[in-house]
Amino acid sequence: MTNIFKTFLILFSISATVPTFAQVPTKAEDVSPLLIGEILPEASLQNADGKVLKLSTILSQKPTVMVFYRGGWCPYCNKQLSGLVDIEKEILELGYQIIAISPDDYKNLKNTEEKEKIKYSVLSDQGGKFIKEIGIAFSTPASLTDYISSKSQIGKTSDVMPVPTVLIVDKAGKILFEYINPNYKERLSGELLLAVLKTLKI
Repeated sequence: MTNIFKTFLILFSISATVPTFAQVPTKAEDVSPLLIGEILPEASLQNADGKVLKLSTILSQKPTVMVFYRGGWCPYCNKQLSGLVDIEKEILELGYQIIAISPDDYKNLKNTEEKEKIKYSVLSDQGGKFIKEIGIAFSTPASLTDYISSKSQIGKTSDVMPVPTVLIVDKAGKILFEYINPNYKERLSGELLLAVLKTLKI
């Protein structure tokens, strides 16, 4: 075996064992999310007090309606979060809990909670690590960064945004249902969400 061939084999075996990380797409239409049936990765998220919470601990309590929103600066997101408040009682009665996640700095969460009268969990994935890992992140456009800056947000604007997404997951983090729409103006209606929750067997 020649030295060149040996070197090729070594390089091939190294490249085969090193994971490759896909680049974050620049457009919302190009995301590649996890699919129904796949398990969410572990994540560390912050609540409005800055306390770090493990996702697996949260999910182990109940099946979960998980909403990913762009931030408290987004009027379409706030309308969606407020709509969840209106149907929260019905969701809880069906045996689910609600968590809403954004790349907002955790210091902005209290304002979102108070403005929308939210009682369910609103959490920060600051930096968007979890959002990237589940494949719904895209690069924050410069025009959006300027808009967010005009809304008196606290802390650094995230380099990535999530495509607005609703996941329904079981206590092990397995995805049972997903709604992902690159058009941030269109959101899953409360009526359709309740219909899905009633159909799923948990």
